[in-house]
Amino acid sequence: MSFNYILIFVSTGLFCFILIRMITKYLLEKLELNSNKKYEALRRFIAPDKLLLSRIFAALIMGCVMFILQLAFGVEQMKIAIPVSCGFGVLAFYAVYWYFLKKMLNRKQAFESKILDFTMGLSNGMRSGLALGQSIESVAKRIGGPMQEELATLLREYRLGIDLPEAFERMYTRMPCEDLHLLVTSITLTTKSGGSLVEVLEEMVTTIRARTDFQERLKNMTAQGRFEALAISFAPAAAFILLYFIDPELMKPLVTTTWGWLAVGVATLLVLTGYYILVKITTIEV
Repeated sequence: MSFNYILIFVSTGLFCFILIRMITKYLLEKLELNSNKKYEALRRFIAPDKLLLSRIFAALIMGCVMFILQLAFGVEQMKIAIPVSCGFGVLAFYAVYWYFLKKMLNRKQAFESKILDFTMGLSNGMRSGLALGQSIESVAKRIGGPMQEELATLLREYRLGIDLPEAFERMYTRMPCEDLHLLVTSITLTTKSGGSLVEVLEEMVTTIRARTDFQERLKNMTAQGRFEALAISFAPAAAFILLYFIDPELMKPLVTTTWGWLAVGVATLLVLTGYYILVKITTIEV
């Protein structure tokens, strides 16, 4: 009997694996036809095929885990257990993409935080007598982080015959931000017009430093609002967990009945709406 269970388990696992591979191949072909740029932006962290496979596996695993947990909590109606499990599976499917998107945004923020250091390094290098390409190479050796990776790409393109202004434009296309746009525009116009690039870079250092200081002050002023948004959003979940351990019989209908899950869904929607409004209030674009 145990051998039959093992055979059924192995057969089911093999069938799921083949099904996942077929779905992944179909979706990848569709992505290639559509040439979706949002997946290309994540290629630095994970290949599109691996990302898609990870999202599908995460959805299946989360759906199975939630189904088992509901059975453990006493949910016996399949009309409740299956839709809830599928809902959490869909959430996990998107959560994997959001995770890598967050990594991409963190890299972009780390890059932007080094623009001031990069501009100061260019200015100091050219004031000491180095050419623009030599100054970039000197700064790239010690600046570190994503900025060093992007400068290495820029220097590689420059050695292959691309002009520095065009290489800077390509770097701005990869990592768009306002400070870099100002720097690239200044370098492009100065190299074409023949002005003093050192003086322009010194003015850029002053401008970027003032913008950075203002952004930091603005971030510190809105930090309390962002924390309150997170605290208010997680408060209902924390209250549910606490009350469930205090009085399980009182809270069990929320996870064992249809009306209970509808109430959880409405509460989740309201919490997400409130969080979105609070984030919009505390996000000041300048």
